[in-house]
Amino acid sequence: MATAPRPRTTTREPEELARRLTAWLGHRLPGAKAVDVTVPESNGMSSETLLFSIEHPEPPFSSCALRVAADPAAYTIFPVYDMPRQYRTMRLVAEHTDLPVPRVLWLEEDPGPLGAPFFVMERVEGRVPPDVMPYTYEGSWLHSATDAERAHLEEESVRVVAHLHDQVPLSEARFLDAPGEGSPLRRHVESQRAYYAWVVKGLPRSPLIESAFERIEEMWPDDEGAPVLNWGDARIGNIVYEGFDPAAVLDWEMAALAPREVDIGWTVYLHRFFQDLTVSFGQPGLPDFLRRDRVEETYARLTGHTPRAMDFYTLYAALRHAVVMLRVAYRQVHFGEAAVPENPDMLILHHASLAAMVQGSYW
Repeated sequence: MATAPRPRTTTREPEELARRLTAWLGHRLPGAKAVDVTVPESNGMSSETLLFSIEHPEPPFSSCALRVAADPAAYTIFPVYDMPRQYRTMRLVAEHTDLPVPRVLWLEEDPGPLGAPFFVMERVEGRVPPDVMPYTYEGSWLHSATDAERAHLEEESVRVVAHLHDQVPLSEARFLDAPGEGSPLRRHVESQRAYYAWVVKGLPRSPLIESAFERIEEMWPDDEGAPVLNWGDARIGNIVYEGFDPAAVLDWEMAALAPREVDIGWTVYLHRFFQDLTVSFGQPGLPDFLRRDRVEETYARLTGHTPRAMDFYTLYAALRHAVVMLRVAYRQVHFGEAAVPENPDMLILHHASLAAMVQGSYW
C-alpha cells in the first residue's frame, strides 16, 4: 500500500483549468483575477477540487475552493454529477443547521467555461484526516493525538451527523428524494442496485456484492423509521478540522433522504475500512476510535434516537462502499494500471470484511 501508485483521478490539465477559470471569473466579478490556482494532491476520486484566491479590490472571499463535475474522460466514479443539487444542499444545510458548511458563492451550470458544471465556495483552512496514507497509520496527526483529543474529535464529529438529522426540515429537503416506488430506504437500496448494474455493464460481475444484496433483503429492518436528510458520505475524511473541532463539512454529492442509520452505518463502517486495512499491514491502527458501540451511544445521547438494526446498516454501508471500490478498480483497469483477476471480488479492497458481514461473523 505504501508504494502503490495513486489511481488516476483526472485527465484535465491544471494550467488550462486555471486559464479558463480566470476568464470566467472576470465575467462574474469584473476586474477580478484568479491567482494561486492549484489542484490539491488530495483531490478526491469523484468530483474535482480547484483551489484559488481572488485578486480584486473588494473580493467576496479571499480564498476559494471550486468543485467541478468529474471529467467524463476520466472514467467517472458516478454516472451523473448534479452540481446544482450539491449547491442547493449546502445552502439548505447552512440555512437550517449550526453545521460549519462553507459558504457557497457561485453556481455555474453551463459546461462551457470549464468543460463541466461547477460551483465556488469559501475555502476553510484546517486539516483533514488523510485517506492516503490512512489516518489510522502511525505518523498521521490523528494517530499522534492523545486519547482525549481523539475522543473530543469523535464526539464533535458524531454531533455533526446528529445535528444534521435533527435540524433540517424534511419538507425543505424533498428535492433529494430518490425516484421510484416504496419507502425511502427501499428507493435508496434500489438506486444502489442500479448503480451496481451501471458499474458492471459489459464487465465481470461480483458474486460477493450480489450475495450482499441478497443478504440485506433477508435482514431488512422491521421498522425503518422516518427519513431525514443524510449527508451521504458521513465520515471524518470529509471534515476540515481546526484543532480537533469541525471547521467545514464537505462533499455533499451523496446526500439523500433515508433513515438516520444509513449515515450512522456509513460513519462506523468507513472507519472500520481504514482500521481493518491498517491491521492487515501489521499496524495496530486506532482500535478504540469511532467504535460502533460508542458511536451509537453518542448519537443516542445527542438525539434521543437509539440506532436500530445496525447489523443491517453496517452491512449496507460495506456493500455500497464495495460497489464504489469496484468502480475504482475498473477505472484502474481502464487506464492500464491493473488487470481483472480470475475472481473479480479480489478487486474489492475490503472483500474479506464484506464476506464476513454477509456470513454474520464480522462483529
